[in-house]
Amino acid sequence: MNILEFFSGMGFMQMTWQQAVMLLISFFLLYLAIRKKYEPLLLLPIAFGMLLTNLPGAGMFHSELWSAFLDPESPAYHSYGAILKEGGLLDVLYIGVKAGVYPCLIFIGVGAMTDFGPLIANPKSLILGAAAQIGIFVTFLCANAMGFTPAEAGSIGIIGGADGPTSIFLTSKLAPHLLGPIAIAAYSYMALVPVIQPPIMRALTTKKERAIKMGQLRPVSKTEKIVFPIIITAIVALILPDAAPLIGCLMLGNLMKECGVVDRLSKTAQNELMNIVVIFLGLSVGATATAGSFLNWQTIMILAMGIVAFGLGSAGGVLLAKFMNLFLKEKINPLIGSAGVSAVPMAARVSQTVGQEENPSNFLLMHAMGPNVAGVIGSAVAAGVLLTMLG
Repeated sequence: MNILEFFSGMGFMQMTWQQAVMLLISFFLLYLAIRKKYEPLLLLPIAFGMLLTNLPGAGMFHSELWSAFLDPESPAYHSYGAILKEGGLLDVLYIGVKAGVYPCLIFIGVGAMTDFGPLIANPKSLILGAAAQIGIFVTFLCANAMGFTPAEAGSIGIIGGADGPTSIFLTSKLAPHLLGPIAIAAYSYMALVPVIQPPIMRALTTKKERAIKMGQLRPVSKTEKIVFPIIITAIVALILPDAAPLIGCLMLGNLMKECGVVDRLSKTAQNELMNIVVIFLGLSVGATATAGSFLNWQTIMILAMGIVAFGLGSAGGVLLAKFMNLFLKEKINPLIGSAGVSAVPMAARVSQTVGQEENPSNFLLMHAMGPNVAGVIGSAVAAGVLLTMLG
């Protein structure tokens, strides 16, 4: 009898075909992370979290507890008590996602690794970074028209910002049931920037435009770099309070880097803190990709609209740069507009690579970093706008 109970309790005996498919998907994502190096720092823990949550009988994540957490008629509505008492390891870790803690902590690390000098030296870059967010709002309208609720549509649209932590932050607030597919789409498309962007950039520009050489950026003083994060935080938070957590954490990390008096904190934010939080974030986000929430037509539509959002964002920056050139004496190479999506620094490197194909003496990297870091700010502001409208 004991032997029969042992075998009946094995995961193999409890596994459904849906769970088997999810395990295969997790294996495929692990392959992409390890072999192809597609955003491995986050895709690997996300894929492993997906593996853990779909192991039958393991009890590491309980979607029914989170359904009760979100149900206004449930006694457990917005109460972490039941999660802490009855939940598994991944349930407890997921609290950091639901409360918006992990994305904000990652933004401290991102800020500590970001140089806003190119943006300060060329403020026009801020406009290009803003233009690249058009993909977010166009996709939001399209997704809403296709039958998604406004909150779901906003969460899908934010994929166009090419900013994983922002996508996770907004989706955890507006549509947590879509967190798994949205996070996977966001990080997959970030990894595919060198594949997705160049055809769009070439289609929207002429050979002459791609060969435009830009002058050297002016030097930026230390004072400017210190004042910038303080001023940006104050302005954005006063205009858009819902964006304050992301922008505030991003600028705190940058201020620690630039002020020069807290090197230990800056290095910790860039390394130890960032690495620990990435592990927790990846595992808990992957845990939401259960068979019931992932294997449906919604996921396919999210993946399709995500790449549309990303493509529109890339195109928006290029087209605005072309429009600005109609009025500027010193022309902008339109290729740097595509870097307005916030896949730092990969999108800027793509602008550099495509530009050098036409003119080997062209060095666009630092110019492209301006719109690139502006895109980080822009995606956080866009998330704040959507949260204000729909939250």
